[in-house]
Amino acid sequence: MDPLPIARLQFATTTSFHFLFVLLTLGLVTVVAIIQTRATLRDSEQLHRMTVFWGRLYVVNYALGIVTGIVMEFQFGMTWTGLSAFAGDVFGAPLAIETLVAFFLESTFLGLWIFGRGRMSKWLHLTVLWLVTLTAYASALFIMVANSFLQNPVGSRVENGVLRLDDFGALFTNPALAASLPHLLGGALMTGGFFVAGVSAYHFLKRTTEVGFFRRSLRIGVVTALIGSIVVVNQGFAQFGEIAGYQPGKLENSAVGLPLGIMIMIGFFGLLASLLGTLLLVRDLLIRARPLLVLMVPGIALPFIAAICGWLVREIGRQPWLVWGKLRTTDALADVSGGQILFSFIAFTLLFAVLAIADWVLLARLARRGPDTATVLSGV
Repeated sequence: MDPLPIARLQFATTTSFHFLFVLLTLGLVTVVAIIQTRATLRDSEQLHRMTVFWGRLYVVNYALGIVTGIVMEFQFGMTWTGLSAFAGDVFGAPLAIETLVAFFLESTFLGLWIFGRGRMSKWLHLTVLWLVTLTAYASALFIMVANSFLQNPVGSRVENGVLRLDDFGALFTNPALAASLPHLLGGALMTGGFFVAGVSAYHFLKRTTEVGFFRRSLRIGVVTALIGSIVVVNQGFAQFGEIAGYQPGKLENSAVGLPLGIMIMIGFFGLLASLLGTLLLVRDLLIRARPLLVLMVPGIALPFIAAICGWLVREIGRQPWLVWGKLRTTDALADVSGGQILFSFIAFTLLFAVLAIADWVLLARLARRGPDTATVLSGV
């Protein structure tokens, strides 16, 4: 049994699962931060209730996403020891910063935000949430710095058979990072916007009595999706020229043709749909267009599908290199049997499936229940 394809499939599966949690987390925390900012400035009871409702959904997704990230990290030591041995001095630096600085700070600030409601001033509570948001974006930055190094290993040299870091700053000016990071962040906004709009549309289809609540939520979701879609499409095409510079022929690879086509199609569809939705917000025309509301609910899934396709293009197109031009994927694999990797692949996949199902069941249950009528000071 050849362990290489199983190991690649294992990492692709766990990374894809984790990526879905990350996208929604980044998108939702941005929406919640904007809503709470407006609530604090206007001292609006409805906006405070919106902060609590959408904040609960964000916290559930964040909590379950943590587990998927921890499991994914294990694979570097269990399956890809060759990567750690050859490029660990360079590749490990941004990952360590992400874990020690961004992730732990984000978790700390999130705890303060959850339990600090009603126990600290409204301005301090808002500041804490924006710190959560900024550290979440910092976490995405360092992850993309590490991944971009695999795509284009700048700022390093080979010495005694291993990579050494020459220029830490070069990791942040990497052409592989320049357009891909905004593209990722735009995808997160698009995902969060489609999610908020889809949940709001569901409640209008169910004849909700919280008309004002979900009218505001729908507007925020649609506009956020439009902004995210514009960034996604613009930065997506901006990458084409850069990719040709550091990985010639990648986009002509037949293996990436299908996911690339699906991603582009969904990107343009999301842009047109969110633009149409924004135009129909005038005089509440979107709320009255029931067929469009029906389409918005399953439309929640589209950004997730596009994201997975984009990730496949980025990773499959790099093969057979794990570190482009420096380390082949087959040379990075640990000395373990195919049976052992197959066992861990099945175990991880089952765990991730359980977490994904639990996440969506909890999110669906909270989303269907709608906002509480209790005071917003009861906590998140």
